[in-house]
Amino acid sequence: MGRTRLTSREACVAVGVVLLALFAAAVPLSGLARQNLNAGGGSVPVWVSAAFAATGWVLAFRRPANPLGWIMLGSAFFFALSEDASYYTVADYGLRHGDLPLGAVALLAQPGWAPGIVALGLLILLFPDGRLPSSRWRWLAAAYAAVAALWMAGTVVLTVRALADHRTQVDSSGNLLLLSGHDPAAGWWNVLQDLFFPLLIACWLASIASQALSYRRSSGERRQQLKWLLAGSAATLVALGLVALLGSVPWLSDVISVIGFLALPVSIGVAVLRYRLFDIDRIVSRTLAYAIVTGLLIGVYAGLVLLTTEVFGFHTPVAVAASTLAAAALFTPVRRRVQRLVDRRFNRARYDAETTVAAFADRLKDAVNLDAARDDLATTVHQALEPAHLSVWVSPR
Repeated sequence: MGRTRLTSREACVAVGVVLLALFAAAVPLSGLARQNLNAGGGSVPVWVSAAFAATGWVLAFRRPANPLGWIMLGSAFFFALSEDASYYTVADYGLRHGDLPLGAVALLAQPGWAPGIVALGLLILLFPDGRLPSSRWRWLAAAYAAVAALWMAGTVVLTVRALADHRTQVDSSGNLLLLSGHDPAAGWWNVLQDLFFPLLIACWLASIASQALSYRRSSGERRQQLKWLLAGSAATLVALGLVALLGSVPWLSDVISVIGFLALPVSIGVAVLRYRLFDIDRIVSRTLAYAIVTGLLIGVYAGLVLLTTEVFGFHTPVAVAASTLAAAALFTPVRRRVQRLVDRRFNRARYDAETTVAAFADRLKDAVNLDAARDDLATTVHQALEPAHLSVWVSPR
């Protein structure tokens, strides 16, 4: 008899093939809708869902018993499905007046971004082993899932009614106008809409808060995993804030968006796979240090340019060149100073190790007793590196 059940790896491969098909379909569908592939349509851009899909596939393939990988794959599936459906509804009901086949299926699939967002909320709450932080969180997870299911059931009911009544007008993102939350004909839906999104945000914030509290009580490997999660979440939130502030600079906003949206899935993947966990302190300290140094030098450069051109009236390229050279000369000393301050707060282990080694170097200058210097060396190595075993060999010469 042949096998009737797929193994976890076979299922992972099958889901990966489906997701690749959805991602590939976004290219011709965006052209059909006459829209930019990066615009996102009624869902997130395809490269965002692809990042979650890639990380989720690796986790599901390597850690099939951990549900986080499958949750990421499910979220990526719904985002990609919603993206493709958004392009198709725009092409069908916005440009072709309903002449394309399967338009009703696309309208029903278009709100698929909602279960994708719900899955991401569960992803944060269940991190890193797929279990709730405690039994007290069951009621929140149940309420979260119940309201989400009610919202999704409502989208199906209203979409079917819109198809029956031939009210299939869509906006430029492919969203059915009846689902906008302002149509008087869907009063109960408007109330549900007003409840769904605040509860969604509250559950997300509660999930992040629970992980922050867990971080304070944790130690060892789990603490490092939570550091990766919190660092990735912080990077995503900061990127979203910068994109909102820098919307007038499209290319810079796109770069920051890519970095921000990649930070969360990558950090989750590293934490769950436990790959180079203890590099997070160094990554955070270096990132903060270079961000602070960049901001300081930009401020110095702008201040010098304004001082030389507006105050002293030197409207020549020499003033700009001098300001540039001054900012460049300040880079190394400022970076060292800032890096030391950041390490003292965010990378304490490295800061303490460097301090210990520097103190040993000062003592070694005045050392005359070889046995004492050897014992001091062993003590310093133990404090700085914490090795499991240490041997000191001194040449008889």
